[in-house]
Amino acid sequence: MAQNIYDSEEFFKEYIQLPRQVIGLDGAPEWPALRSMLPASLTGAKFLDLGCGFGWVCRWAREKGAVQVRGVDLSENMLAKARKFPADESITYLRADLDSLELPPNTYDVAFSSLTFHYLKDLPRLVAQVYQTLVAGGTFAFSVEHPLWTAPRNPNFIEDSEGHIVWPLDKYLDEGERHTNWLAEGVIKQHRTLATYINILIEAGFTLSAIDEWAPSEEEMPANPGWEKSRIRPPFLLMKASKLVQQKAGT
Repeated sequence: MAQNIYDSEEFFKEYIQLPRQVIGLDGAPEWPALRSMLPASLTGAKFLDLGCGFGWVCRWAREKGAVQVRGVDLSENMLAKARKFPADESITYLRADLDSLELPPNTYDVAFSSLTFHYLKDLPRLVAQVYQTLVAGGTFAFSVEHPLWTAPRNPNFIEDSEGHIVWPLDKYLDEGERHTNWLAEGVIKQHRTLATYINILIEAGFTLSAIDEWAPSEEEMPANPGWEKSRIRPPFLLMKASKLVQQKAGT
């Protein structure tokens, strides 16, 4: 079971003040890039959001025409916030541990996750579940903290001997738990290399469609104050994979 830091009163008090929780998707600068990995039309789709948080993407999917939306999260604090928004009978929320979640086969057209998977211990198991719950031709898009961010023992920018701001990368190939102080002390994340994320998808049966080592472009920087250092070390890894339609033998 992953650490449920979001139900810590100290952590959650700080977390709800982040722009992406105060104003929603407009406060998440990587959202346009992640959104571009989702199907252009969700009309009639069944949509699964893993680590749904306040339900921002669940509600967006309904606005875009999804007929059934399922949001899953471990945190009761998160789900309580999601349920405070106007009820929609086509959106349902489930409290569950993603490390042990069972999903119904051949059910969803789209599976999505934002900044959740780097908390999970058994990501290969969940990705295998996602593969079998998608219908043929389904889309899987997600974001995680970039492996360059999760790798260091001390994930903070430093100044080198020449006065340049640098990112102190170390232990990149040593995967596993990282204990950090982010909004609260003792937050546990799981570091994986870029190759591991790719191989987890391939081994589950997915076809990799897109990768984005996201940071604001130079043109986007004025609209994203405070993100200047992200050009030194990309903060997020965005990935898109597809469950291909199986071809019949001889066709």
